[in-house]
Amino acid sequence: MSAMNGYEDKQVGIYLRYMTIEDTDLIVEWRNKDSVRKNFIYQALFTKESHENWIHTMIDTGKVVQMMICESDTARAVGSVYVRDIDPVHHKAEYGIFIGEDNARGKGYGSAAAKLMIKYCFEEKKLHRLFLRVYADNTQAIRSYEKAGFVKEAYLHDDVFVNGRFRDIVLMGIVNAN
Repeated sequence: MSAMNGYEDKQVGIYLRYMTIEDTDLIVEWRNKDSVRKNFIYQALFTKESHENWIHTMIDTGKVVQMMICESDTARAVGSVYVRDIDPVHHKAEYGIFIGEDNARGKGYGSAAAKLMIKYCFEEKKLHRLFLRVYADNTQAIRSYEKAGFVKEAYLHDDVFVNGRFRDIVLMGIVNAN
């Protein structure tokens, strides 16, 4: 599948396309990798059935928009970006991303995909604000989010209990200035 019109970063070499049911096996594989799952607050293993339920209850209902991050030269999907809990009353949503292919990390794909998704959310979905939650010790992700325009808004001590211990969370956000 090809890039959505206007959602390609030619310099970095990625584009976004809508996720489809055909991407399920890849999403499940990626989300179950320790290297991906360790950065999520929700730690349960994914199954094909749980992901298909996500599609039917969240994406099909408009509560979530999820896209695949693809390399421009090969069209290979390398990760996914999404906004969840889309709130049409307050014009906001929670942002999330993961790079599933190990050899696609460290190339700037995450920051570029974030910028494209921010553009999509502000221009197409007419959202005013995006926010995200990130583990406070995930400095690489925080730097990537900052490169995309997110700013730190709060530090939440012992906010989540994951794998038998409390973890600190940084809340970050970006507001549509237009």
